[in-house]
Amino acid sequence: MRTRRTAPNADQPATYTWRPAPGELAVAVTPLGHDADINGAHEAHAHDFPGIAYFGAPGGIVRTGKRARHVEAGDLFVIAPGDVMGRADSDDLLDAHGWGVFFTADALGPDTPGAHLAWRTHPLLFPFVRGGAVDALRLKVPPERRDEWSSRIKALNDELQHRREGYREAVSAHLVLLLVGVSRLAADVVGDLRENAEPLLAEVFDVIERRYPEPLSLREVAAAVSISPGHLTSTVRRRTGRTVQEWITERRMVQARRLLAVTDLPVGDIGRQTGFPDAGYFARTFGRLHGMSPTSWRRSNHLNGG
Repeated sequence: MRTRRTAPNADQPATYTWRPAPGELAVAVTPLGHDADINGAHEAHAHDFPGIAYFGAPGGIVRTGKRARHVEAGDLFVIAPGDVMGRADSDDLLDAHGWGVFFTADALGPDTPGAHLAWRTHPLLFPFVRGGAVDALRLKVPPERRDEWSSRIKALNDELQHRREGYREAVSAHLVLLLVGVSRLAADVVGDLRENAEPLLAEVFDVIERRYPEPLSLREVAAAVSISPGHLTSTVRRRTGRTVQEWITERRMVQARRLLAVTDLPVGDIGRQTGFPDAGYFARTFGRLHGMSPTSWRRSNHLNGG
């Protein structure tokens, strides 16, 4: 996994970009802990690609944003593009027992059966689509599933290391299952936000989740959480990289994609059920965001095994 460093400016940390070589799988696994190659301190930085860091046992420190988090058993850190990883000391992970899994958006590929749909229809796409949020999302794998998580990542690493016949398909399958696991852990978006000390965002997403099928404006969301529209706009944009209206639209699109994939409802009916009373406006919005009409998206996902 070779990355290119972009030097920081006065307000931002360094950013690392990963552009896999032609033919190279856009998936990488790295040990986090005593088996890792740790040499000196590491600067604060962000990636332009997503990843996860999973720890099956306690030990070590993970620095995200401006916080130093002591690792507990079952910790799963969801690292979205733009999340800031704090400056790490050389001994932060000496006592840790974990794995990092990194990938690019094209790792799943449009031809991977089910993967396109499974990733893009997760409610709010919150785990990996959070814009410029400054802190990684921290989730917890339950005790009864921790051995399974460790085994899955080790199997993924084994396929990448040995490249036996069929390894590309195996890597894709393991990655999809990991991402489905992340999605299930993060299904309670509002609860996770509260757990990660984001009470205002939790309220905002709670309002969006309850009211997205009906007409809903920035002003109405602001009134529901008792702050001014201007303050709400600046806060949400700063913490997530998106506006409130973009999150409303994204939530509607998530449900629209789900209904397109799993029902035979007419496109106009799907628009009305997802907050678009005007079928033409729904089709235009969907097309602008997806590069194809709702009908074409439905046809494409059915052909790809969704």
